[in-house]
Amino acid sequence: MKQYVIGLISGTSVDGIDAALVELSGSTQDLRVTLLTGATYPYPEALRSQILAVCEGAALTMPAFAQLDEAIAKVFAQAAIAIQAGQPAAALIGSHGQTVFHRPPGASLAGESQPLSALPSELGYSLQLGRGALIAQLTGITTINNFRAADIAAGGQGAPLVSPVDVCLLSHPIYHRCVQNIGGIGNVTFLPAIDSDIRQTKPILGWDTGPGNALLDLAVYRLSQGRLTFDRNGDWAAQGTPCQTLVQQWLQQDYFQQPPPKSTGRELFGEAYLEACLADAAAHTLVPADILATLTELTAASIAQSYDAFLPQTPDQVLLCGGGSHNLYLKQRIQANLDQAVVLTTDEAGLNSDFKEAIAFAVLAYWRNCGIPGNLPEVTGAQKSVLLGDIHLVS
Repeated sequence: MKQYVIGLISGTSVDGIDAALVELSGSTQDLRVTLLTGATYPYPEALRSQILAVCEGAALTMPAFAQLDEAIAKVFAQAAIAIQAGQPAAALIGSHGQTVFHRPPGASLAGESQPLSALPSELGYSLQLGRGALIAQLTGITTINNFRAADIAAGGQGAPLVSPVDVCLLSHPIYHRCVQNIGGIGNVTFLPAIDSDIRQTKPILGWDTGPGNALLDLAVYRLSQGRLTFDRNGDWAAQGTPCQTLVQQWLQQDYFQQPPPKSTGRELFGEAYLEACLADAAAHTLVPADILATLTELTAASIAQSYDAFLPQTPDQVLLCGGGSHNLYLKQRIQANLDQAVVLTTDEAGLNSDFKEAIAFAVLAYWRNCGIPGNLPEVTGAQKSVLLGDIHLVS
C-alpha cells in the first residue's frame, strides 16, 4: 500500500531545511521510493546565526533554549506545509530536526572539567531541536522525530542513521559501492556487491569520515570577511595549491585514527579546529586560495584514508551526495585520492543527491510507523536493532 511521507532535515552546515515529499511502498528489501518533489527552505538569518552560535558552545538560558526549540519547530512545520503545495497530502512526517550538540559514547569534549569518558559504559548524547509535537500540531500530520535517542540508549553512536536506507536503495549486484554524504560532516556507507563473498561474510559498514563542508564554509566566511558563506563549485579553492605537509599533519588527529563505529560533529570540527588549522597555515605563508585548497584536500584525503584503513577492499564506485557533491574541485580531489574507484553522484545511481538525507528520514519515519527497526547495529555500534523515533499523533 502506497503512503506519502515528508522527510525534513537540517544538517551540520545549517544551510536550511531540506524537505522531500516521497511516495513509499514495501518494507525493506522490497522498498520502493519515488521522490515527488524536494526543496530547501533557508533559515531566517538571525535564527541561523543563533543556531551556529549554540553549535559552537554559546550558553543559553532555559527560556532562550525553549524559544529556540520552538522557532526551529515552526520553520520545519512551514517547510512541511510548503512542500505539499499542489501535491498529494502526506500522512506522515519524519523530522530529523537540527542537531546542536553531539557527543559520541566515551568521548570527552573541550570544556568538560572531568571527562565523562572515565567510565567505559558511558552512553553518548545527541540533541536535535525542533519539537515533533509542535510540528504535528502546526501541520495536522503525525510527526516522528528524535530518531537518534533509541540507538544511543542501546549503546550506539546515534549516527550515521541513513545506512539501512542506503542498503535498500543503492546496493548493486556487481559493484562494491561507498555512498559518501558530504554535508558539514562527511559520512559513508560501504555496500558490498549483493552477489559477492564479502556481502555474505562481512557486515555493512558505515561511519562519519570527518569534516565535509564545515571547515570550508567557516574558512570562506573568514577569508572573505563575511562576504561569502561558501565556495561555489570550489572555484576559489581551485585557484590555490594544497599544502600536503599540513594535510599529512592534520590527518594525524586522533579522530581519523579511531576505528568505527564512530561519529562526530561541529563539537570537534568547528571554529576552534579551524583556528588551529589557520595557526598551522601561518607558518607556511599560504594565500587564501591555498588555505581553502588545503582544507579541501583534508576532506578528500580523510575520506580516502578512512577507506584504506577500515574497508575490506577498495570500492568500485563512490557515490557522492549532499551539498559537497556540487563542489567540483572537492569531487576532483576525492577522485585523485581514490584513483582506483569511479567517483559519481547518487543521481547517477537513480537517487537524488540533494535530497537523499531528507528522503532517508521519510523512510525511517515510515519504518517506525510500520514497526520496523531503523538502525544498523554494525554501523552505529548499538547492542541491537531498535525502533527509531518518537511518534506524535494529531489529537
